[in-house]
Amino acid sequence: MTKTQTTPATAAGPEVAAGSAQFLTPVTLGLQALAVNGKQAHWNVRGANFIAIHELLDSVVAHAQAGADEAAERIVALGLPIDARLGTIAEKTTATGVAAGFSQWDDIVRAVIADMDVVIADVQAAIDGLDEIDLTSQDIAIGIKASLEKDRWFLFAHLAG
Repeated sequence: MTKTQTTPATAAGPEVAAGSAQFLTPVTLGLQALAVNGKQAHWNVRGANFIAIHELLDSVVAHAQAGADEAAERIVALGLPIDARLGTIAEKTTATGVAAGFSQWDDIVRAVIADMDVVIADVQAAIDGLDEIDLTSQDIAIGIKASLEKDRWFLFAHLAG
């Protein structure tokens, strides 16, 4: 019988893997929280801008899920596991969250932007911290930040007067 061993997909050492996971794990968890809160907002938005916000939130959710997947897969590719179960996300994230029920579109937009700002701060910390550890992981974080900032801009444009 042959034993299967788990080995990293790269030649990066354990220090690189641990350092990258240190910075990418909060990004993964924050993005997963954003996806859950974004979907909650999507279902419960009300008001004059309903359809525009409702549809835009689907894009925010999809982009958050894609970013979380990319960050988590980088950690796993370096040979470490990721724990992004809902209980872990709830315990380790500081997203402000959206209301449990119906909310006016402008309140929803402000709440989602606040959640995005928390994740953007974690992503920026990852970009800064990964500069000396792993440029490939840093590149992933930079791409995630660009996507978040674009979605944030689209949401904020609804509030700008």
